[in-house]
Amino acid sequence: MISFFEASLKQLSIHHTGNKLVEEYYKLSDAPLKIDDELLGNLLMQFFLKPFEKVNEVYRFYHPSDNLQLNEVYHFATEIFENNALFHEDSQQLAKHLYDVANHPKIKSGELYVAYFEQVQIEGEQLDVIGIFKSETKDTYLKVYPEQDGFGMSYEQEAISINKLDKGCLIFNVDKEEGYKVVVLDQAKSSNDSAVYWKDEFLKLKVRNDSYNQTNNVLGVYKNFVTQKLDDDYEISKADKIDLLNRSMKYFKEKETFDIEEFGNEVIGNAEGIESFKNYKKNYEQEYESPIPDSFEIAESAVKKQARAYKSVLKLDKNFHIYIHGNKDMIEKGYDDDKSMNYYKVYFREEE
Repeated sequence: MISFFEASLKQLSIHHTGNKLVEEYYKLSDAPLKIDDELLGNLLMQFFLKPFEKVNEVYRFYHPSDNLQLNEVYHFATEIFENNALFHEDSQQLAKHLYDVANHPKIKSGELYVAYFEQVQIEGEQLDVIGIFKSETKDTYLKVYPEQDGFGMSYEQEAISINKLDKGCLIFNVDKEEGYKVVVLDQAKSSNDSAVYWKDEFLKLKVRNDSYNQTNNVLGVYKNFVTQKLDDDYEISKADKIDLLNRSMKYFKEKETFDIEEFGNEVIGNAEGIESFKNYKKNYEQEYESPIPDSFEIAESAVKKQARAYKSVLKLDKNFHIYIHGNKDMIEKGYDDDKSMNYYKVYFREEE
């Protein structure tokens, strides 16, 4: 979705932000960084932009009051887009804002980079982009070099790997009134406060409600419905659950549009289950304030993403894994009284 083969880095300011809860401070640079070395410029482009090549989800800025101007990052980004002379001054304000929202003792200090790019492409459109990035992870690197008749070795501590961008976002200069197009990256996997502050507290983002998000949400909701809700309401075997998931994935891979009535009839197949899924979907929409229409275009990239999370493996103790890809009628579950154990009977025509 995002490409940068024609992009160029025009401005870059670097600051340092600490964690005030552990009495660390921020340090602001007085001027933007001058990049005279072409190789350094190319390495920075790789460091900042390459991690976003496979990012599909697009966000928008928001504010709980519905007044976008109260969103600090949106405000400073708009100033930069409208008056590039304010770039460095506003980059300092962004660093201060990040420092102010770092309200968790486990948030790491690090360098904050604010960059201005031209001709970065998203969804087929080349646009100016403001990039905000933070590096937190430092590594030690060994350097080997020729020396007399052999080689010498040295090391560099507290260095930054160009392949490890910890946090970042790209703000595209389009759809200003809706909160711009924003893509975000955060390598932190945890859901605690130290991980979510980047997207939720610093940037204040909400997912754009497009076909990608709709496809992703319905597949996620249906997966949870099958793996969690059905367990509460019905006795259903794991093989039957896998079959329901396989049928849903087949539907999304073969269809161009999602229709909830068609989906219910073709995938779930019984009135009680269809009604239960509709109610489950409705509860999700209300709880997360994320409406999902009953009909929308299916985004292939979202299907591919969810397919990796859809499990079709039946794990039996530590002895066997059964991969179920199709007709569930070819597998039967039973119980052996003599051995006091469950069993599966599998039918097939050819052994490959």
